[in-house]
Amino acid sequence: ELKTPISLIQGYAEGLVENVNTDEDSKNFYAEVILDEANKMDKLVKRLLELIKLEYEETSFNDTNFDIVEVINEVIRTQKVKLDENNVEVIFDEIDPTYVFADDFYIEQAFSNYFTNAMKNVEEINGKKQIRITVNKAEEQGKVRISVYNTGKHIAEENLDRIWNRFFKVDESRDRSKGGNGIGLSLVKAIMNKYNNKY
Repeated sequence: ELKTPISLIQGYAEGLVENVNTDEDSKNFYAEVILDEANKMDKLVKRLLELIKLEYEETSFNDTNFDIVEVINEVIRTQKVKLDENNVEVIFDEIDPTYVFADDFYIEQAFSNYFTNAMKNVEEINGKKQIRITVNKAEEQGKVRISVYNTGKHIAEENLDRIWNRFFKVDESRDRSKGGNGIGLSLVKAIMNKYNNKY
């Protein structure tokens, strides 16, 4: 994950130093690639540090009562442009507030990971690309279960346990243009483990 952006940064930086392209547009393009790849590395390193802190019990949660329905709606709202660009319909019919006691920052991170994965892997079925979100009181007393479904292929049975491991990606999602780095579901696992919850 770090090797690819490093080699791209090196290659484009060498091109700038050696004046491979003299016109301003090409130089700007090279600089933009370097900046973009550096930002990807920065994001990856921050997520790795967060994951390590969670796994080694070095993160303290700031638990409060908050409305999980409001959090879900806010995540959907921030992704609206991408959803519209890709003609993805989100079905989330929950209107009533559902209050939970947890750290809203980390719970939003966990939900966002599920939601962005659904967006990356949604496929058209019967002329529609859909993501459906449900909020249910789970069988265990005092728990709320959030489910995210997307139209498209299922994850292969043999990969279901492995997707929670750091850097693991099923073959279909190795395309860098999709932006995944195999850390998201590891973060979900670490957050949910802190709360002794299923994921």
